[in-house]
Amino acid sequence: MNKTAIKNFAIGARVSLISAVTQRAYEYEITKDGENTAALDQVSGRPLTPTEKSQRSQLIARINEKGFDNVMEEAAYTWFNRFTALRYMEVNGYLPTRIKVFSNESDEFKPEILSQALDVEIEGLDKSYIVDLIDAQDNETLYKYLLIAQCNALNKGLPELFEQIGGWTELLFPRNLLREDSVIARMVKDIPQQDWQDQVQIIGWLYQYYNSEPKDKVFANLKKNIKISKDDIPAATQLFTPDWIVRYMVENSLGRLWAEGHGKIDSADWKYYLEEAQQEESVKAELEKLRAEYAQIKPEQIKFLDPCMGSGHILVYAFDLLMSIYTQQGWSERDAAVSIITKNLYGLDIDRRAYQLAYFSLMMKARQYNRRLLSLSAEGACTPNLANFQDIGRFSTDMLTGEIAQLAGQFENCDTYGSLIDVQEIQGLDEAIDEFHGVIGFNAQQLERMMQLYKILSQRYDVVCTNPPYMGGSGMNSTLSAFVKDKYPDSKSDLFACFIEKCGKFAKADGLYAMITQHAWMFLSSYEGLRKMLLNHKSIIDMAHLGIGTFEDLNSKVVQSVSFVFCNNYIHSYLGRYDRLFEKQGLQESNNDKAQWLIQGKHKFHVKQENFSKIPGMPVAYWVSENFVRAFEHGTLLGEIADSKQGLATTDNKRFLRLWFEISYKDIMFNVDDIESAAKTMAKWFPYNKGGEYRKWYGNNDYIVNYQDDGEEIKKNVLRKYTYLKTPDFVVKNTNYYFKECFSWSLISSSVAAFRYKEKGFIFDVAGMSCFSKNNLLYLLALCNSNFVMKVLEIIAPTINYQCGDIANIPVIFPESLDEKNHIEKMVKESINLCKIDWDSFETSWDFERHPLV
Repeated sequence: MNKTAIKNFAIGARVSLISAVTQRAYEYEITKDGENTAALDQVSGRPLTPTEKSQRSQLIARINEKGFDNVMEEAAYTWFNRFTALRYMEVNGYLPTRIKVFSNESDEFKPEILSQALDVEIEGLDKSYIVDLIDAQDNETLYKYLLIAQCNALNKGLPELFEQIGGWTELLFPRNLLREDSVIARMVKDIPQQDWQDQVQIIGWLYQYYNSEPKDKVFANLKKNIKISKDDIPAATQLFTPDWIVRYMVENSLGRLWAEGHGKIDSADWKYYLEEAQQEESVKAELEKLRAEYAQIKPEQIKFLDPCMGSGHILVYAFDLLMSIYTQQGWSERDAAVSIITKNLYGLDIDRRAYQLAYFSLMMKARQYNRRLLSLSAEGACTPNLANFQDIGRFSTDMLTGEIAQLAGQFENCDTYGSLIDVQEIQGLDEAIDEFHGVIGFNAQQLERMMQLYKILSQRYDVVCTNPPYMGGSGMNSTLSAFVKDKYPDSKSDLFACFIEKCGKFAKADGLYAMITQHAWMFLSSYEGLRKMLLNHKSIIDMAHLGIGTFEDLNSKVVQSVSFVFCNNYIHSYLGRYDRLFEKQGLQESNNDKAQWLIQGKHKFHVKQENFSKIPGMPVAYWVSENFVRAFEHGTLLGEIADSKQGLATTDNKRFLRLWFEISYKDIMFNVDDIESAAKTMAKWFPYNKGGEYRKWYGNNDYIVNYQDDGEEIKKNVLRKYTYLKTPDFVVKNTNYYFKECFSWSLISSSVAAFRYKEKGFIFDVAGMSCFSKNNLLYLLALCNSNFVMKVLEIIAPTINYQCGDIANIPVIFPESLDEKNHIEKMVKESINLCKIDWDSFETSWDFERHPLV
């Protein structure tokens, strides 16, 4: 698939179509800043027909409701959507007329629908009008007439995509479509024909690339601290999932469900299906109970949900896999296609546009197996179980009562929350619906759409599979932020984490759910509550740790991804499979490499998830050795034998800090024993440990701090600056540790942590965190500077920040003999001495005497 051509076309088409529909609006004297008077009988001296007057009034009303720019965007996308859908259908021979609308048999941009206009059989066409247009050689008007007729004809079989044209959207039909540089001409010429052939995923790529500019705008606004509005959520979060990852997720969830109950399908091409590890006898017994349940399920009973379906990529591959299941059980492809659409697959999305594409993709996939599908759809016999949250529109509950009011109350702000909302069972709802005929602010169509959502949301599913939206808390608008903090306190930091929780609620008790998310939930402390819930109540069946570069179009070295399959039930001692699909953290392998490594099991680990609970914070560190885990089991946490502390935050470093050489050396008080001794002196300046660059063992003694009169001036400034504080202890903290011997490290490091000795006499900073121990200081310093601890910190502190709590969670094992401990401490003293000599060899040290080369 030529993604470059697809991307260039989609981005260019959006710009061209917005310009084209805006120009059409201008021709009807409708502009962004104009008066836009509805009651006009003519424009630019030309009388308006009754139809044009009606359409113009509709357009103005739409603009008054949604804004000019939003309506132009909506119109442009409507035509983009229809054009691309028609192109897909004509290339694959799915148009009922069998006459191409954009090309000819040689796939040139020469629409057959024009050259064969008199042969087109579409209900409602006025043949005499067509003859008149042909005689007048008015090809543009003829093409518009035929194209709109074709779209309206498809409304019967594909009503959710091809809505009836005749209102304001027809008024904005783009001009000059038959030009060689038009949008449809470029679509035919620029995107290779083979990219449209039975590759319905092209629809998803087109949508993602069409949204490129709006997405860039959203993220540019985030840098200006402009939150993501509900209307911008789709553009900000739409991300097309690579095909091989979709296959991995579906094969190891839906495929596993069927294979464990009925055996793997020999004819199925399940390249990414991962065989289960050899399990203990007790685990096998548990699995047999599950498989006995799976063995009872029939193909038509399987319920599969994608709650963030986007353009339907996951649902389409699930369709393929279900088709292989059905045909193995003796179903015809034609009957299976209808059953899969109506009984197996369910999908939700926040975005109406994405919903339309998923609907189209799924219907086209089914059409591949059943030629009568569009006719069945027109008869109401083949309607997908899909819904979106924007379709409900604005509504008011003021006039509602009883069960209908309860229902509507559950859907408030649903176009912001999407599938994260919970719905509760409402007794008597069916009877109330039968008696409802609409009230002011809430009509029968809104109720119908709401019930569609309610039914999908209230069911439980055998398999849930999705690529959820990624949005950190800092980007959420206030409504969404308050909602996730209330409903998803353990996963509120990002929407993807909220969906990890929600998918567990959607799945049946013994069901499976598969996802691709950022990998942050596996390690960061902000997700510890989520990890605890998952590891105690679910079972990790398998995991593909993807690293960076999975979503190539993100062009990001930061976003690291992981895909996984959970059983929604805890199976004690289950041996899960974990594949590490990158050689080294931060290095980017291609998606082809990742896919091949998964198939080959190049970096495969079999691990019991109970091991993760033995490490503080329960990180999903599947790759560590048994000895590594044993260190936590048998060792003592550093925080239990030493004190790691955060120090002073002056709140105004420019005022209270100096580099030591900015002050007369004699005015600096060195070697103070403790805080009481310092308070008794008249000194103003004291050595200050402020972290600093990467340096082990000794050094970074650069700063001094004004702590005269026990820091009186700093404390007063704190209380003046933060009026809500009653005491300055919040920022002037742990003063009883000031001036004591310790070792220190920098809060922030771009690489790995470095620990260094500090003799007595220093006040330490919030960025120069410190550890204190009376009897084991040097041994602990040696440990913290070891390669082992670097590996520990990679797992328990995977960000660039090294907090006191992280250091306190380092496991400590002392040597069996005192002599060995003494030997280690002797080497530490030598290392400190060598690094002190090095530090003091330069004039930036206050102990400098002369350069060693002099």
